[in-house]
Amino acid sequence: MTSAQRIHVIVLFGGESAEHDVSCVTAAHVLQALDTNRYRITTVGITRQGQWVLVTTHAADKLTVSGTPISISEIVAQFRSDERAVVLPLLHGPLGEDGTIQGVLEVANIPYVGSGVLGSAVAMDKGVAKQLLAVNGIPQPKYVSLHEQHITDAALQHAIDTLGLPVFVKPANMGSSIGVTKARNLGELRESIALAVSYDEWVLIEEAIVGREIEVAVLGNLAVRTSLPGEIIPSSEFYDYNDKYVSDSAQLKIPAPLSSIETEAVQKLAAVIFHTLRAQGMARVDFFYEEGGRGFLCNEINTIPGFTPISMYPKLWQASGVSYSQLLDELIDLAFERHSRRRRNTAR
Repeated sequence: MTSAQRIHVIVLFGGESAEHDVSCVTAAHVLQALDTNRYRITTVGITRQGQWVLVTTHAADKLTVSGTPISISEIVAQFRSDERAVVLPLLHGPLGEDGTIQGVLEVANIPYVGSGVLGSAVAMDKGVAKQLLAVNGIPQPKYVSLHEQHITDAALQHAIDTLGLPVFVKPANMGSSIGVTKARNLGELRESIALAVSYDEWVLIEEAIVGREIEVAVLGNLAVRTSLPGEIIPSSEFYDYNDKYVSDSAQLKIPAPLSSIETEAVQKLAAVIFHTLRAQGMARVDFFYEEGGRGFLCNEINTIPGFTPISMYPKLWQASGVSYSQLLDELIDLAFERHSRRRRNTAR
C-alpha cells in the first residue's frame, strides 16, 4: 500500500488535565499497535500549558510532549483536505474528553474516533450523566451533586442524612479516580470536598456500595457490540489511580464469574446506557453489582477509556476475541462511518 493509499491517523495526546500522564502512556502503546502498513501516522501532543507540538520521538512505554510547536490552524489546514485523515484523540479528562476537542474537530470537518460533542460532554460531567440516567429509570447509586458555591455544613449534613456514611466524594468532571476519596464522618467529608473542588467546581457525593465491581466494554455507533463483562477486585478500598495505572495490583477476572442470565443483563444495560448518554465509537461502562439487592447499578461511563496494557477496555475486547490492533482498526472505521453520517445531515 502506497503512502497516498494509507489512512492518515493523527494521534492526539497529552492535554492540560490532571490525567496528562495517563494519556502519555496510552498514546505510546497505541502507536505501537497501529499497523504502519495500513496507516500513515502523525503524533501531536498538547502540553500541560496547552501548547500543541508535533512529536517525532516515540518512547516504548510513555510519550513526552515535546517537539516542534504547531498551531491548531496549521493542523486543520494540513489535514482537513485529506479525505483519508482521521484523528485519534487519546486525551483523558477535561479539555479533551469533555467535548471541547471534539467541537474543534467538528468545525474543522475532520473525522475523529469516539463520541461526539454531546456524548463526550454528558459522559464527562458525572452529575449531568446521573440526572439523565435517573430520568430514564436506569438503576444507579444514590448521590448528591453540589456546586462549590453551595457547599455548606448544612448541605453536607443533608448529604449524610440522605446517603448515610461512609460516602465517596469525587470531582464531577474528572476520571482515572483522580480526586476520589472515601469519607467516614463530617470532618472527612469536608476534607474530601476540599480535594474534589481543587479539580472541578462541581462535586458528587455518592453512597458507598457494598458490591462487586463489574465493567463492560461497548463498541459501535448506532449498532453496538458489548464485550464479556469483567470484574475488578481492588487491592485497597476502591479501584484507585494506583491500581489502574501504577501497581497493576488489582485482581481482574475476565470474564467475570456471572451466570449467563447475569451476563446478558449487564451487557444489555451497558448498551442502553451507551445510547442513553449519546455515546458513539467506544465506551467502558462501570457497574456495581449488589447480589441479592438492587442488582446492577451504573457507576459511570468513560468515552475515552484507558488503552494501557493493563487497562480494562482493551483487555475486555481481547477476551472477547478482538485483538488490540483489530480494536483500533474498528474504531477508525467507525470514525469514518460516523463522520459521513453526520455530514449527510449537516451539509447543504
